[in-house]
Parts: sequence; C-alpha cells; structure tokens
Amino acid sequence: MKDFILPPDRDMGTPASRSPTMVTLEIDGFSVTVPEGTSLMRAAAEIGIAVPKLCATDTLEAFGSCRLCLVEIEGRPGTPASCTTPVAPGLRVYTQTATLKQLRRGVMELYISDHPLDCLTCAANGDCELQDMAGAVGLREVRYGTPPEAGAEVNEIATHFRARNTGGEANPDWRPKDQSNPYFTYDPSKCIVCNRCVRACEEVQGTFALTIDGRGWDSRVSTGAADFLSSDCVSCGACVQACPTATLTENTVIEIGTPERSVVTTCAYCGVGCQFKAEMRGDELVRMVPWKHGKANRGHSCVKGRFAWGYATHRDRILHPMIRERITDPWREVSWPEALTFAADRMRGIQARYGRQSVGVITSSRCTNEETYLVQKLARAVFLNNNTDTCARVCHSPTGYGLGQTYGTSAGTQDFDSVEQCDVALVIGANPHAGHPVFASRLKKRLRQGARLIVIDPRRTESVEGPHYKAAHHLALRPGTNVAVVSAMAHVIVTEGLVNEAFIRARCDWDEYQEYVEFIADPRHAPEAVEGVTGVAADQIRAAARLYATGGNAAIYYGLGVTEHSQGSTTVIAIANLAMLTGNIGRPGVGVNPLRGQNNVQGSCDMGSFPHELPGYRHVKNPEVRAIFEAAWGVPIDPEPGLRIPNMLDAAVEGTFRGLYCQGEDILQSDPDTKHVAAALAAMDCVIVHDLFLNETANYAHVFLPGSSFLEKDGTFTNAERRINRVRRVMAPKAGHADWEVTQMLANAMGAEWAYTHPSQIMAEIAATTPSFAGVTYDRLDQLGSIQWPCNDDAPEGTPLMHVEGFVRGRGRFIRTEYVATDERTGPRYPLLLTTGRILSQYNVGAQTRRTANVAWHAEDVLEIHPHDAETRGIRHGDWVRLASRSGETTLRADLTDRVAPGVVYTTFHHPETQANVITTDHSDWATNCPEYKVTAVQVSPSNGPSDWQKSYQAQSDQARRILPAAE
Repeated sequence: MKDFILPPDRDMGTPASRSPTMVTLEIDGFSVTVPEGTSLMRAAAEIGIAVPKLCATDTLEAFGSCRLCLVEIEGRPGTPASCTTPVAPGLRVYTQTATLKQLRRGVMELYISDHPLDCLTCAANGDCELQDMAGAVGLREVRYGTPPEAGAEVNEIATHFRARNTGGEANPDWRPKDQSNPYFTYDPSKCIVCNRCVRACEEVQGTFALTIDGRGWDSRVSTGAADFLSSDCVSCGACVQACPTATLTENTVIEIGTPERSVVTTCAYCGVGCQFKAEMRGDELVRMVPWKHGKANRGHSCVKGRFAWGYATHRDRILHPMIRERITDPWREVSWPEALTFAADRMRGIQARYGRQSVGVITSSRCTNEETYLVQKLARAVFLNNNTDTCARVCHSPTGYGLGQTYGTSAGTQDFDSVEQCDVALVIGANPHAGHPVFASRLKKRLRQGARLIVIDPRRTESVEGPHYKAAHHLALRPGTNVAVVSAMAHVIVTEGLVNEAFIRARCDWDEYQEYVEFIADPRHAPEAVEGVTGVAADQIRAAARLYATGGNAAIYYGLGVTEHSQGSTTVIAIANLAMLTGNIGRPGVGVNPLRGQNNVQGSCDMGSFPHELPGYRHVKNPEVRAIFEAAWGVPIDPEPGLRIPNMLDAAVEGTFRGLYCQGEDILQSDPDTKHVAAALAAMDCVIVHDLFLNETANYAHVFLPGSSFLEKDGTFTNAERRINRVRRVMAPKAGHADWEVTQMLANAMGAEWAYTHPSQIMAEIAATTPSFAGVTYDRLDQLGSIQWPCNDDAPEGTPLMHVEGFVRGRGRFIRTEYVATDERTGPRYPLLLTTGRILSQYNVGAQTRRTANVAWHAEDVLEIHPHDAETRGIRHGDWVRLASRSGETTLRADLTDRVAPGVVYTTFHHPETQANVITTDHSDWATNCPEYKVTAVQVSPSNGPSDWQKSYQAQSDQARRILPAAE
C-alpha cells in the first residue's frame, strides 16, 4: 500500500471564494485567474507568491489590521492591504517594491518593540509566525524601545510608554501568565493584538468568549473573567491554533518541544468524525491539530478531540493479558499465548456442554470498522451462531429500523456541509453543543447568518440559546411524548395545506400517503388535543410546524432523545414522514440527520453487528446473502437470528448463556438496569473483556485482553454522515497488538485459520461482500481523503447526499405513527421523570475523558432539579440527594436550575461512582429493544451521602480489581 502523502497545508491567507465568475489579473508580472471575490493575498498565494502577514489566515475572514501585507496597484494611490482588497480584471499588482519593503520593516519594528525577545527559550521557537515574518521582511535591528524582558539597555523608552499608558509607575509584573486552563497557557506579554484568537472564537467556534481589552500599549486579549478556566471559553483550541506567536500555547508544546512530524488520523470520540494531524516529536505525541482538509470538521475541533488524548498513556492502562479462575480471585498477569489458550478452552468447553448458542460477542462503536467486522465474524464463522450485538443498538437501532422502513436505508441523508444551506433547523432529542460540538459550531454560524431554529427537548439546553442566536421555538415537551409532538406538527402541515404535493406524487407511494393523511388528519392528533399529554402549548406546536413547512430549506437533526424511548422507532418514522410531507429530502440544506453518539456507531451497524443482519443490513434469513459470506469464510452461516444483549443477559440469568467476548464496551455502566446486568455477568462461566482499562464490566471478567487506543492502530471509522475516514497508526501498540490482531489471535486459538496481516485486507473483504462498500479501498481513501458510502461503480467517489433522484427503497413510504404512552408512569411514590444525557467535557461512560484533565470541568455527575421541586423536598443547591426508581437507587449532588421544568430531573452517566443506570428500567423500544433511558419515574429526597448500594458496589469493585504482583 502506498504511503499517504499530506496535501499542501499552506496557509493561503484568506478563505477561498465560491464565485463561478473568474477574474484574470497580473501579480509581479505573472498572470493569474481566480474566482471573483478572491483577495489579492490569496491570488498571489495561488501562484506561489507569499505576501507577509500576521493577522490573516485562511480559516478566518480578512481583517486587515496588521498592515504587513501591503501591496501596490498600478494606477491606484496608496498601499492597500492585500488581505482585504479583492481582485479585479486587468489589475497589475506589485508585492515586492522598495517602498513596500521599507514599510513592512517599519511595521515589524513596531511589533517587535513591544514583544519579548526571548526566542531561544520561547516554546514557539521554530513555530512562530512573528519570528518568520521578521525574517521575511529582512528585519535585522530594532530602533524603538522594547519591554524589560528584552534587556536593560532598551528599557528607557519602554518604561516611558508603560508609565504613560498605565497612569503611574511601571510595573515589571504587569503581564502575568494565565495558567488556569489545564491544556494551554496564556502569556499576554507576547500578544501582538492581531485579533486572530478573538475572531476564531467568534467565527469558527461561535462562543464569543474573547475580546480585546485596553487601548494602545495596554491592548491585550481578555476573557472578561478572572482567568480562562472561569470564563465562557469551552477550550476548543481554535484560539490556540489561530495564535501566530506564543501568546496561547499548548502546555504539551511547552513541556515536550515543537513537533517534527505529523500523521493524519481521525478522532475517536463523537460521531462527527473530526480529522487531526497528530504532531509528533520522535515517538511522543505533542499535540492534536485539527486538519484543515478534514471534510467533517473543516479544521475545527472540540476540547475532547483537541486535548483529551492523554488517556492513551495513562497509568491505569492495562498492558499485559490477565486471567483468573473465578471473579472473586485476584488477577494474574500472563503471556498472550496463555491468556488466549485459557479463553479459547473455556469458550470451547462452554459450547461443548451447553450448545452452540451458549456464547456470544459484543462489538463496540469505539473500535474501527475492520475490528468490528472481525468480532461479528468471530461469532458467525467461529462460534457458528449469530449472537452478536453492539452498543450501537443500545443507542441508534431505531434509526436503522425507522429510516429503513420509510426510505430504505439506515443512514443520515446529508453531509455536514449541507447545514450551510439550511434555512430552518429542527433539532429534536439532541444537544449538539454538548454531544457534537464541532457540528454545533457550524450550525450556530448558520443561525447567526439568519437561519431559524426549532428545538424539541425537555431541557432548555445550550443549543436553545447562546451568543447571537436563539431558537425561534423551544418545545419543552414532557419526556416520552416525542411521537405526539411530531405527529401534531404533521397534523398541522396536512390540515393547513402546507404539504408539498408535487414531491409526494413524484417520489412517494401515493396510496400509502392517502391512508396516512386520513390517520394524521384525525382531530385526536391536533396540537390542542395533545397539549395535555405533551405539556407543549398548542400555539407553539402550530407555529413550529408552519415554520418548518414554509421557512425554506428545512433540515432535521436528532439524537438519543429520539431513539432511546419505548417509541424510538415510531418517532424516527414520524420524523421521516415530516420530511417527506414537506419535500425536505434529496437536496442540500434539508434532510433527516441522526447525530450518532460515538465515533463509529454508523460503522458498527454497517459491519453486521446486529444478531439478525449480516454486513450491509442484509437479513441472515436471506440465503443469497448467506451464500456470499459462506463462500468468503468457508463455513455455513446460521440462518436464525441470534441474541441481542438483553436476551443474552436474560439467558445468562436463566443459565443457558454462559460465555461472552466483549470488545471495547462497558455494558455494566452503559446498559440499563445495572443490577440485572451484574447478575447476568456473575452467572457466566467465561467473560472476556478486551479494553484499555479495567472497566466496570471487567469486575465480572475471567480474561482481560489489553486493547489499543485509536493512536495505535490502522483502520477506518464511519461518522454520522456516512463518511469513511482513515485511522492511521501514530505510535506502536503499547500492549504489543492492535485490537484486530487480538481478535484474530483469539479466533485462531479457537481453531480458525485467519491470516490477515493488515487492516487493508479486512477492508478488501468488506468491499467484496458488502455492496455499499464495494468501491472502498485504502488507496482510494488516501487519494480522496474520505468517502461517504454508498461507494460503488455508480458512485466511485461516494455519495454526499442520499435520495436525490429517488429513495433507496423506490418510493418513500408513509407509515402511521400512533402515540402509545410508555409503561413507565409517574405516581405518588415516584412523581418525577428522570431523563439523561451528556456534557461537553465528558464522553459516554467517561473511561477516556475521566483520565484526562477534562475532569476540571466535570468531576462528578449531578442531578439537575427545578427549584420548585427542590424547595418542596427541602433540598438546597449542592446537597446530597437520593435518586430512587422502581429499579434501584443512587446518590449524587443536586444542581438547582430552571433548565429543567418542574416535574423533570436530569443527570449524566459519565462517572461510575454514581452508576446512573442503576436507576433506569428494562423498558425498551418496541421494534429494536433500544433501552428507554430517557423516561424513568423517580423520587428525589435528601441524603447524607453515598447509598449502601454504592458503598457495597465500590467494595466489590475494589476486590475485583486486585492484581497479583508480576512473577520475578
């Protein structure tokens, strides 16, 4: 396989113009043709002429403050800034005249006169644009005064200026460093007031946390708070990346030094699929820099992807295989062969005694496509059953069912770029600000440009309102009533004549539509009829429906607040109906877009991780599909669907399911009804956990196989927009093997004869057996950067937009969406409704982020409760409270807030000390068994601290994690 060659990463100074009109001009005697609207600076860069600059960068709009990029234009007076001057036909531009050189040196002298000349010891030495530009303009001496840091001989003028601007005596400590943020340091003495950090915070991130404070000599960047940590800064790193000096510098660069090489890879956190340059010094990772050519993130990042990668080298990582006879025994470190033989013997023994169906696997949405493919292959080709399931079913299986039934495929319809053409965004059951922050920044930018926002969520999330944007409508529905609200919106669209009949006649099944109209037009679906059930005022539902139907390009973005309900599949169908009713499908700016929670949720579904589907969403009962894999694998495929995770757990308690291989997933913390999960795991004879850390599930394991982080492997992830991105090995696997190799070794210990030597061979097998991946190869991924499936002969470079000419299933299918109230009901004993979610700084069960400095923002799970509910219970902010349901109880601290309505409480599930899922019930989606995490009847009462169950759980956990000293 060819080495991946980085595309040119040169900063062109200003963003590219998208104008179709071309303009020809002359720069330094060279002719250049560029799109209308292009800056002179970028036009010069296109032909290899670098105009000096400091305030300009191609990730931000032109600003024109540094005055270093001056040019001369024949026939025009003065020396305009090239970054803010657009091209025009026939211009003759000069970038290197004697006048310009003299002006630039003068400008640079002024910058240097207010800058410490400590280049030899500066963390940015060799990576400093100020340093580079001083060389570019030929600056060799400074005639003006400089700050004290530069030396005593030039203090006099600097002291004069400083005293004049501060109104008194000079203070040598007037610019203290701000080291409050755990990931970067702010040194105001090195600020050149270029505004790049401020503009990045505004234009790219959209937080507006930074500003310029002071005037003249005293002008410096300010957070408007005591320090960075206590400010509105969300630590996305955009300001650090934009800074041309050492004013904002990663602490890792200060500690390790400037990087010397880079590898492009893909983030292993959420479903956005951001690409990064992993910048290395030797074999040590120095920093992760958002890659400007990444098509999902376009050079942006969040605090997790940008900074929270330290877990990969955390001291808690297990780097040697371990085994034990019983879960009450301490762990014993062994060699790889001994651990694999132990595991294989146990699994073979279980099947010999209890039958072929007595063992199974769980794949992970954190692992690569190739690794996930091998795990489900292990079940089908080695264990010879279909007992394979994935955490993706626990979060987004209703997406697969709902979109499969209506449109014909389980996938989002758009790419993230599509949001730039959206006029109305309907966000339901999702908080992109916390769960998908890079996409959220793009959405918020579009909102600031005039797009309208509808949010359907029980909480007033950060996505409802922020700097320079506010939702036109926030439908704060009662948890569990999604179907009623969305169907009521459809009722308004149908009964008020807002449907796009031409689209429906051309693209959808007209007879099914007629039946659906008869159903949805019934007065029982009217906003007024469901107002009492949903808690949403009828006029708000009507206004939101009208805006969605008539506001232009309307896109729907949804998350786990849609799918993790007993009617999750029904809500997805209702959303699909809404898009078809209004014709908002099949073009840029519209569509139905599930925001996948983890990095490879889409991929783990694509790879056949469900017990009823082979790769490519093809049912195991289909003999033609089985024949493809039987020919490829050389074994018969069981035609009967296998067990889902809940079925595995139930069967384990009953005594018929006895062995489990769990790769990269912590079901004890992430799955509902923790006590039931624990009982099931304790009943098994062999639990194999394959992970980075001794997680909660490992408390009940007999074999622990060390895993590899995303930095230690090759492979691919598929993000929420169906984009297949390469994951490239940055460092050697610390435990000796990548995850795909471990699965292969286990399969071979069980008697298989797999002989893969690189993940590209696994992808070749995937492409040969899965139509939507038919054209995917590592070479093509390296060539194109990424590919959105389906990729085949009809679409050799992938498919950014789905359902453009027609639906995958042919004609779109309207399906009735009857609202059925959840079986989880409130009452005198449990009068409140608990819903759960995530926070920006933490990720899923926190196994990764809790082992980074992200705990500075979120050190524990807390319970959000409305002040009214708190007052009636005698609860104050910060008090310990008991949170109890019909399933169990836990304790945590109270956070009094009006973000939740009276009657609703909310918490996260990132910390095992809380074990929030001991509260959730075993209710699940009617079609897919996706757990109903979002609706649990609870009671909240004062508490004195951790519950007896939490204490006993912690004691058991401590006992289960004992490791015997390594043998001498």
